[in-house]
Amino acid sequence: MRYIIIGAGAVGGTIGGRLAGAGQEVVLVARGAHHAALRDDGLRLRVPEGELTYRLPVVEGPDGLDGLRPDDVLVLAVKTQDSEAALRAWAPVPVAGGGTAAERLPLVCAQNGVESQRLALRRFRHVHGVCVWLPCTHVEPGVVSAAGTPLTGILHLGRHPHGADDTTHRIAADLEKAHFAAPVVADVARWQYAKLLSNLGNALEALTGPVDSADARALYTRVRAEGERVLDAAGVPYASAEEERRARGGRMTLVPLPGAPRGGGSSWQSLSRGTGTIEADYLNGEIVLLERLHGVPTPLNALLQRLADTFARERRRPGQMTVAELVRLADEAG
Repeated sequence: MRYIIIGAGAVGGTIGGRLAGAGQEVVLVARGAHHAALRDDGLRLRVPEGELTYRLPVVEGPDGLDGLRPDDVLVLAVKTQDSEAALRAWAPVPVAGGGTAAERLPLVCAQNGVESQRLALRRFRHVHGVCVWLPCTHVEPGVVSAAGTPLTGILHLGRHPHGADDTTHRIAADLEKAHFAAPVVADVARWQYAKLLSNLGNALEALTGPVDSADARALYTRVRAEGERVLDAAGVPYASAEEERRARGGRMTLVPLPGAPRGGGSSWQSLSRGTGTIEADYLNGEIVLLERLHGVPTPLNALLQRLADTFARERRRPGQMTVAELVRLADEAG
């Protein structure tokens, strides 16, 4: 199968590079300075074994391809706020032999949150979800870093809304050859909601920096507790912390990478790159949405969503708010 990575940033670039290193055919989709760097110098993937360079085909969109093939797999790895535009662009593209991408090809949503696969299912018939445990960084055009070893990441996957098929298992087998664990599960959304609870701290990290002080950790605990309460009220199942620990089981250790300091997660990276957008609407905002549907107050998640959106819109650098200031605002809100 040929993998077309729609959004070759931190997650997409790491998955694409690792698949290419395992012998898979890969096409990268990127824009702007990142596209130019990938085209001119290749994908520079910094991993514990060193910096690996992959000179792969890179396009800005469907028009850059000679066409889609029946054995193509589309991997959607853009931020959720960019999913609708990507889905709209790729869904109607013809596939050799007849039909369109939306009708014939598997679409794999390798993203944080739970909304993209619902958006995808409006257009694509064959949607697969991924619970992405993949510590990786992209802040420099053409360069992606992933510090996990011996596994680069753990990617639970299954069809959306439930189940698995032969294609799911084939994709998982390819990922397993490429430094990933890729458990196939029939209830991938349950794992994604558990990951969502972890990602509720992304905005906190983006606003104040690493969540490594006692006050920051205590605030995250309060934010996560809100998330758990609203998921419980909504009857949304999620994997337990014990299940997550068993799944990871010491299989992935982060190591320092020369020349590639890990400053923060995906939201921190969006502010660092000055993209003007951030995924808080689909992380903390998912909890706020459920609050409004089920009547469980979530003032802390609403606060983080609002502040993160403001930082992104004003293109403020990450870490410009003190933990003490954020705790004060949280106390006033909660």
